[in-house]
Order: sequence, then structure tokens, then C-alpha cells
Amino acid sequence: MADEQFHCLVDGDPVSLEGSLRLAELDAGLRNRIKRDYPQSKPTDYICGHHLLKYRLEHVDALINADMKQTKKINQKLTKALQSDDYDIIDVNDSLSESLTFGQKVSDDVARFGGSWGFIFVFMFVLIGWMIVNGLHLFGVNFDNYPFILLNLVLSCVAAIQAPIIMMSQNRSADRDRMMAENDYHVNLKSEHELRLLHAKVDHLAQNQVPHTMEIARFQLEILGEIRQELAELRAHDAGSSDSAKRRESPHENMDNS
Repeated sequence: MADEQFHCLVDGDPVSLEGSLRLAELDAGLRNRIKRDYPQSKPTDYICGHHLLKYRLEHVDALINADMKQTKKINQKLTKALQSDDYDIIDVNDSLSESLTFGQKVSDDVARFGGSWGFIFVFMFVLIGWMIVNGLHLFGVNFDNYPFILLNLVLSCVAAIQAPIIMMSQNRSADRDRMMAENDYHVNLKSEHELRLLHAKVDHLAQNQVPHTMEIARFQLEILGEIRQELAELRAHDAGSSDSAKRRESPHENMDNS
């Protein structure tokens, strides 16, 4: 069986079973590449190691080029997505601080003090002091007798002035919240674009590039084995040629000695 001869699909030269492979034993990609050049080939046909080495090298180059094209396409999409969104991420607090007017500063300070325990304590102290002074006529003071009509007027005026000032501060807070929400939206949008493309790169790496790298490594080992086999055949051929040359020279030497 080892001496049985087969013919190569490419050039039709006879090859041994050890130095050739059937198309059915090859990978689908390599078999399709051979079948593209030789449509009449069948799975039972044989191809010699020399021509198979050529097709394996072409298949390895095709895998590398396909990975490079896919990676380049993903990088172009990532660059295009980053360039298409020209919105600059801003610091909302810095932006509002730079455009802050004197009235807005005052409204913020009033709203900050009006919503604190300090304002409550001061307010209670003024009310109680006002009622004690006017109710007990301390130090001869008697400018607002019971039921403290002037005090009610003062409180109404304070409430009337304080309410719009606090509303101005709340409007600024609403503007800040709106700007922060818009800024967060653009940040999330940019992050989503980048994450999608990064997922595409990772998926390409996991589904295509890593298997292709392993396949290329396997092909390299097979190519090295075929090269080693061809070198061994060449050495055996050279050794056989030298032996035959020595056998041809030996009768002449014997005749010369006689």
C-alpha cells in the first residue's frame, strides 16, 4: 500500500500516498480554494505536498488580509463615530459660575440662608423679642401693640420679597439640572457609540481573529512539516545520486588497478 501510486490533481504527475492528500481530508476553506481553480476536482482526488504548500500559503495570506480589512473597517467606523459627534463635554458648574451675575449671587445666598436652621432661629428670636418688647412695654418701647399689626405687615413684606428671590434661585437650579441632563445625554451617547464599536472589535477578535490565528498557526506547522518532508526527499535523492555515482566510478577504479 505504501508503494501505491496516485496522480496529482494539479499537474497529473504520479505521487505516493505518503506525499499526497485527498481533497476530502483538507479543510473546507482550502478545499474550496483548490476547487475554484479546478472545478472538475472530486473529493477523492489527490494533491501533492508541493502544490498543497502553495495553496496553504495562499489561504494563510487570505485569512491575514481578511482580518486586516475587518479591523481597518471597524477602526474607520470608530473614528467616524467619534468625529461625527462634535459636542464638547463641559463642566456645568464652571460654565454657570462664569456667567453668574450679582443678582443671581444674591438670590443664591438668600435661598441658601432662607433654607437653613440659622434663618429659623433668627426669625424666632426676632418674633419673640418683638412680642415681648411690645407686649411688656420694656424700656418704654410701645410701637406695635397687640395684635401686632405692624409685625404682620413686616412678615408679609418679608414673605413677598423672599418668595421671588427663592424662585430665581430655583430657576437657576432648574437651568443647572437641564444643562447637566443635556450634558449627561451627550456623554452617554458618546459612550454608547464607543462601547458598540469596542464590542464589535472584541466580537471580531473572539469570533474571527483568534480562530484565524489558531488556524494560521496550524497551517504553519503543517507547512513546516511539508517543507521538512521535501528536504528529506531532496537529501535522499542527493544521497541516491551520490551512491549511484560512486558505483559508476568503482568499476573504472577496479579496471585501473588491474
